[in-house]
Amino acid sequence: MGLGPRSPQKTGRRFPGGGKRRREAKGSSRPPPSREPEPRPPRGGGSGPAINAHLHLSPEALGYFRRALSALKEAPETGEERELMVQNVLKEVEAQALALATNRSGSEMLQELLEFSPLKPLCRVWAALRPTLRFVACHRCGVHVLQSALLQLPRLLGSPAVEEEEEEDGKDGPLETLEELVLGLAAEVCDDFLFYCGDTYGSFVVRTLLQVLGGTLLESERARPRGSQSSETRRAPAWECKPTDFEVPEIFLNCLQDLSSCFLKDIAVFITDKVSSFCFQVALQILHRKLPQLCAHLCSAVIGYLSARNSSADGSPLLLFLRDQTSSRLLEQVLLVLEPPRLQNLFEDHFQGQLQTLAAHPIANFPLQRLLDAITTPDLLSSVFEELSPALEAVLAQGHPGVVVALVGACRRVGAHQAQVLQLLLKAFHCAEPSSRHVACVPLFATLVAYEVYYGLAEEEETAPSEHQVEMATARPLGEVTVPGSLLLQHLLHFSTPGLVLRSLGALTGPQLLALAQNPAGSHVLDAVLTSPSVTRKQRRRLLQTLKGQYVALACSRHGSRVLDAIWSGAALGARKEIAAELGERNQELIRDPFGHHVARNVALTTFLKRREAWEQQQGAVAKRRRVLNSILED
Repeated sequence: MGLGPRSPQKTGRRFPGGGKRRREAKGSSRPPPSREPEPRPPRGGGSGPAINAHLHLSPEALGYFRRALSALKEAPETGEERELMVQNVLKEVEAQALALATNRSGSEMLQELLEFSPLKPLCRVWAALRPTLRFVACHRCGVHVLQSALLQLPRLLGSPAVEEEEEEDGKDGPLETLEELVLGLAAEVCDDFLFYCGDTYGSFVVRTLLQVLGGTLLESERARPRGSQSSETRRAPAWECKPTDFEVPEIFLNCLQDLSSCFLKDIAVFITDKVSSFCFQVALQILHRKLPQLCAHLCSAVIGYLSARNSSADGSPLLLFLRDQTSSRLLEQVLLVLEPPRLQNLFEDHFQGQLQTLAAHPIANFPLQRLLDAITTPDLLSSVFEELSPALEAVLAQGHPGVVVALVGACRRVGAHQAQVLQLLLKAFHCAEPSSRHVACVPLFATLVAYEVYYGLAEEEETAPSEHQVEMATARPLGEVTVPGSLLLQHLLHFSTPGLVLRSLGALTGPQLLALAQNPAGSHVLDAVLTSPSVTRKQRRRLLQTLKGQYVALACSRHGSRVLDAIWSGAALGARKEIAAELGERNQELIRDPFGHHVARNVALTTFLKRREAWEQQQGAVAKRRRVLNSILED
């Protein structure tokens, strides 16, 4: 669907919600639970019978550790009794570490026990697993234990007890320090790097090890439940996760450098093998933050290798790999970590002239989105915008709205071409002409549906576009809001002049705006209204007036209650009185609702109804503190 003259095909335009490319877990994510049989006996990691002899875990032992873990959870968080309990339980763990680590229930309990563990007991458990390290690392349950042990480093590396514990001896000689154990694991991985990176379970150990050596966690593992992860958690792309930094000794960064250099020895494997490629992607993210020169060197090696392959018929050889399921993922990460001058060169050498083709491809459109996400300079944005902007409607029709969202996001970030991209969006959704249709842009953008389809109109090619009918628009319920549509509106609301979008939002009826607030994706549009620096207080107040009469319905909705909390946080005392008065009329209904009773507590509704004067004093004090804080932040 192009941007040529209006046509019958163009009239009925319902843009697909966007193709989804299946993404595996990244960063330090846990490997998914598996129903596969036990892994093969590891090469060089001890004989099968010798390992199997240590794998039996009796029901009595399992019951003991379950009761011990339950007691630890109920015990006070600090105190000598708790410390003694932890040490005693982990001493028992040390004797059965392998059996626990390779048992599904035992593994989950051991992971939780390690979170309670002081430095010395954790080192002893790790040392007990070290003779069978390869087997544990490539075991579907054991890998979780090794990851949990590694993820205790931010908590334990700065422990003041390190020095005195180093002096104590274990039963078989001096106990290795935590640093020595980590470096020993790194040496083991480095000796057979290709094997660990290519193993389904072992690759997760490599990814977590890279993060620990670099002092950067890409995801917060400690906040996650053990065992299987929710599909929503596994879907989260790595670049959307906020990294957490912690201090590591210099020797860790040296080890990270040595380990990362191993990628260069078999770079073809790490570009083309799906499992191994994830390790390379994580390494690039860590090195970008901690060793940028090495990161740039690895990126150059990847681009150089791919550019040296046989040229494709339609341009750079790199284009072939942008269309490949595995190598395109690595290239996405390369694009995100390249410095602006290198990104400009990469665009000119390989992408220029091919953007519309890439945007139409079911796989290559994803690396194109990452290119757009990485743009930070007006010059590069202008070159990309000039080439890609004429095809926005065609890209939407092909089911790749992520490309359009990324382009609009780049315009927001760089602060250029904002008016132009908004006009192109209005044309793509057939609400540019006549100008009366502008007011309908929000529901069209949110649902990714063109004007004629959304309102059920049938217009021929020669027929002039009809004027917008307000009665028709107000009578129609809001359509289903899509995630890309919500993201598009959020970017537009952060443009320097979001007036057109605000006018369209203001044209929604109370029930329509309520439906937007109650939608999982649509609720974030109202978040953008409340947080955008481009939206004035007057504009915000005028828009939110539409929600009067809808506050109880908002409060009793999972997502609407969150929006109402945000509105309440920024409301002046007068507005708070109005909200509380409306909610107070149906107080009992709110108290019985699982979401509404939280709103009632946040609003202090009982106090409002019974002691109005005390409530006003309390809210006045809150408003005063907020004004003081805002003045400090503004200064």
